[in-house]
Amino acid sequence: MKKKAIIYRMVTPDHLCPWGIKAWDLLKRNGYEVDDRHLESMDANKRYKEENGVDETPQILIDGELIGGYDQLREHLKLGSDPKEGKTYQPIIAIFAVTFGMALTTAWAIHGSLHIIPVLELFIAFSMCVLGVLKLQNLQSYANGFIQYDLLARRYVPYAYVYAFIEAIGGILMISGLFIWVVAPIVLLATTLGAISIIKAVYIDKRDLSCACVGGGSDVPLGFISLTENLMMMGMAIWMISKAF
Repeated sequence: MKKKAIIYRMVTPDHLCPWGIKAWDLLKRNGYEVDDRHLESMDANKRYKEENGVDETPQILIDGELIGGYDQLREHLKLGSDPKEGKTYQPIIAIFAVTFGMALTTAWAIHGSLHIIPVLELFIAFSMCVLGVLKLQNLQSYANGFIQYDLLARRYVPYAYVYAFIEAIGGILMISGLFIWVVAPIVLLATTLGAISIIKAVYIDKRDLSCACVGGGSDVPLGFISLTENLMMMGMAIWMISKAF
C-alpha cells in the first residue's frame, strides 16, 4: 500500500504558495498518496495556523504525524536542506555557456567550420549583448551596484547608465563589424577602467562586493570572473581595432 500524507497549503486566486507546490511534488515523487488540502483565503490560512499552533504553511502530516513545513519534510525524507540563496557564479556561468554555444552554431552556419577566431569573436560579442540586456532591464538597480566599485561611476553617476549602453551597443556593432573604429576604442577605455576598478576594489581594498555584471540585485561575487569578463572585452576591442586599421 502507498504511504499516505496530508498537506495543508495556501492556494488562492491571488497567491499560490511555491513551498506548498514543492512539498506536494516531493511527496508525490517519493511515492506518497497525497491528500492535498487547500487553504483558499488569507483568513483560512491565518485560522489554520492559529488553530494548530504553527507559524507557517504548508504543513505536512505523514501517517497522522505532523512533520512540519517544506524544510522539515526534506529532513524527514533525508534529502538534506534545500539549496539556499547566496553568492554564486551560476548566472555568469549560464550566460557564458549559452553564448559560447550560440557562437559555435553561428560560426558553423556562416562559415561551415569552427575556426577559433570567428568563434571567439562571436562569443565575446554575444556575451556583451546579453550582459548589456541584463543591465538595461533595470538600469536603476544595476547602477546602484555598479557605483559601489567603478572608479568613474563613483565620481560621475550618469556614467553607470552609459556603461550599460556601451556594452550592449558595442556587442551589436562588433557582431556586424560596423563603426569599429568608433566603438572599439570606447569599449577598450570603458573595460580597461572597469578592470582597474575591480582590481582596486577586490585585490587592493579587499572589499566583499557583488558584481553588477549581470544586472542589479545579483549574488555574483565581484572578483576573478568579473575581471576576466573585462579582460575578454578589452582583448576583443584591441583585436577589432587591429583589424579595422
